[in-house]
Amino acid sequence: MAKILYLPLFFVTLRALAQSTAAQYGQCGGIGWSGATLCPSGWTCNVLNDWYSQCLPGASTIGTTTTSAAGGGSTSTATSTTSASGGSATLVPGYSFIRAVEDPNFHKYLRSEIINTASDAVLGEPADAAQFVITNGQLIQNAAGTPLYAIVENRANDTVVMLKMSWSESPATSGTFVFSGDTLEWSIPTISRPQTNAWYVCADSQGNLDVYVNLGFYSYNTPAGCADETIHAYTGSTATA
Repeated sequence: MAKILYLPLFFVTLRALAQSTAAQYGQCGGIGWSGATLCPSGWTCNVLNDWYSQCLPGASTIGTTTTSAAGGGSTSTATSTTSASGGSATLVPGYSFIRAVEDPNFHKYLRSEIINTASDAVLGEPADAAQFVITNGQLIQNAAGTPLYAIVENRANDTVVMLKMSWSESPATSGTFVFSGDTLEWSIPTISRPQTNAWYVCADSQGNLDVYVNLGFYSYNTPAGCADETIHAYTGSTATA
């Protein structure tokens, strides 16, 4: 008799967990997520990528489209009404393109500001997309056969909320890059980040789309002139809009 009662209670518990309310800026969905899927009143569950959805204030600003997943079920992926132009060289085996998936930089691709050189990290058009691999925590750009390493600037003090990324001919001496699923993340033991997948893209005075690590929450207190982004590996044969 105990077994007969146990199973219904188990499933009721799971259902209640899924229907509970997530915290403000908390996770509310994603592949493998079994926690709360509802957001507080006035907040919306926004899909940032297949593996992570977050409760953000106001109405959803990230469009979604539902596609069938292999083996049944469905996944939600970011969509946009805008697109980048052009196409790129063929992807080298073992490497990935890296691109943003939210407006206003939907399908803009990571590269050097001065192509194939040690310069600022920026987003640009598919035709100029660079190719990348992560090895031992280093994000490495294949710059026409020469490796360039992603460098994140040091934090000057606790009031700094964003750190600029650039490319160097020498490996980084601090910080670790990883792909979580297809999402690019950066972490360092000396800085506690609530979201290791949060980035800013900010236009400089010449219109270059500079890439920064966002040390805070996605879409919270975004600096003027910047856009919140998550950036993702893409392994299609060419970088396309």
